[in-house]
Amino acid sequence: MIDVAIIGAGELGGALAHRLARRDAARTITLIDDAGRAAEGKGLDIAQAGAVETFAACVAGTSDVARAAGAAIVVLADPFGKERARDEGGLMQLQRVMQLAPRAVVVAAGAMHRELIETGVRELRIDRRRLFGTAPEALASGARALIALALDGSPRDVRVAVFGVPPSQTVVAWEDATIAGRRLTGLVAEPVRRRLASQIPALWPPGPQALAAAAAHAIEAMAGRSRCLATCFVAPDTAAGIRTRTAALPVRLGPLGIDEFVAPVLSVGEQVALANAVSL
Repeated sequence: MIDVAIIGAGELGGALAHRLARRDAARTITLIDDAGRAAEGKGLDIAQAGAVETFAACVAGTSDVARAAGAAIVVLADPFGKERARDEGGLMQLQRVMQLAPRAVVVAAGAMHRELIETGVRELRIDRRRLFGTAPEALASGARALIALALDGSPRDVRVAVFGVPPSQTVVAWEDATIAGRRLTGLVAEPVRRRLASQIPALWPPGPQALAAAAAHAIEAMAGRSRCLATCFVAPDTAAGIRTRTAALPVRLGPLGIDEFVAPVLSVGEQVALANAVSL
């Protein structure tokens, strides 16, 4: 079992802490927020639910960011009372987290964290395998629900990936999409796919519950409870000297963060769209 620290006790942070506790995905879950006793109150509320929901995870809240030291995974969520505002102090916060927990994997769970990931990797020299964002997985979940609705099916049967830089440069991988094991391109006509592709970017940014589910999915994979691929914001690899942007791409996760960068299966047109999305 792993220890998880969540920076930010807003809607997203609270929802993620509760979800991880219910699924017993972590040994300890620490909510951290400097807004008075907000994190302490939410942590106590979730811990009290354990007797009813029968989970064993230890959940606590604090205003002391130093409590993140020793955590295997540190999640950047939303500050209490500022859930819909852009976090202007994100880079300083990230730097502080890396000082306190230099070996931790940092999961940026917010929809607005793409630029922070890029800056953290480029300016703070954080390993791109240990700093990534999970919001694109929430967008992919919304896309599955939208496609299932159009086909009068279940989102659980839909397999589709969403890449690029949402919302303006969202790339839907139709060539690799399936529903109940059948290729979507054979079931959904081109005009319908175009309509759906125009609707999916409107699902951005995802809400706090969807973002929490996406972050929990990634944490469970790192804890060894799943080997499913996840779509995450990944900083570019600049080793070849080519400058690109942080974008949503498929990865396989493990205890140390990103285990493998998986090449997406795309049509020629989708490949061009993705290349345009990541180019500077």
